[in-house]
Amino acid sequence: MIMIPVRDEKAIECMRKCNKALGVMLDELSEMIRPGITTYQLNLEAEKLISKLGGRPNFKNYEGYPASICASVNDEVVHGIPSQKRVLKEGDIISIDAGIEMNGYHSDAARTFGVGSISPECAQLIKSTRSAFFAAMKAAVSGGRLYDISNAVAAYIEETESDYGIIRELTGHGIGRKLHENPMIPNYHKKTKGPRLSKGNTLAVEPMITMGRPDIEILDDDWTVVTSDGSWAAHYENTILITDGYPEILSLGEKEKELGLE
Repeated sequence: MIMIPVRDEKAIECMRKCNKALGVMLDELSEMIRPGITTYQLNLEAEKLISKLGGRPNFKNYEGYPASICASVNDEVVHGIPSQKRVLKEGDIISIDAGIEMNGYHSDAARTFGVGSISPECAQLIKSTRSAFFAAMKAAVSGGRLYDISNAVAAYIEETESDYGIIRELTGHGIGRKLHENPMIPNYHKKTKGPRLSKGNTLAVEPMITMGRPDIEILDDDWTVVTSDGSWAAHYENTILITDGYPEILSLGEKEKELGLE
């Protein structure tokens, strides 16, 4: 039986604090994304912002990961390592995945952004991936089942963008005292229901969607995950708190909220 930790009020307040900081950081970092900037520069700025906000970049040195953010461009799904050689170009898309630790608790969130003017197809991919997350939020309620979240992501993509691929090898996860905790949260249909959700659970829900097939490969750096067919991918993630009703989405910055919550 998978046990999902239930946080007490003290832990929840710590989770709110580190996630609020992450939302602010991602909002501010998004202002820097433009043609000509390197992913290395974005990483440096993220480190400065995290320090300014009073936190620690929990990705840095996590299982040997060398940077404070993951910066994944175009066909890179996740875990792209920032580099001075990776210069963003007009029309690219970039997924920024990051987390902050404060007072022994963790946050985790991801966004995919367009670089300058992007194609309508890329804009739709980014929008659909984000919308799949919010579709899943309707199922993320106390008393519901974990895989209701998974099924909601899959159903949204299949019903609205049937040509897209849903990554299967990478999933969302529990989060709290550790960056990655039980349970794993797939983005594809599950035949079983999974454990029951309870008020006080904290989860990181993160659809990862491609324009083509869902097959992935890992590059020689042992981190960067790319699509096998070269199709471009988007990633959207937030840390959420299960409540008696609609979940509290902890890692939304004000700029992100302005985009809407559905």
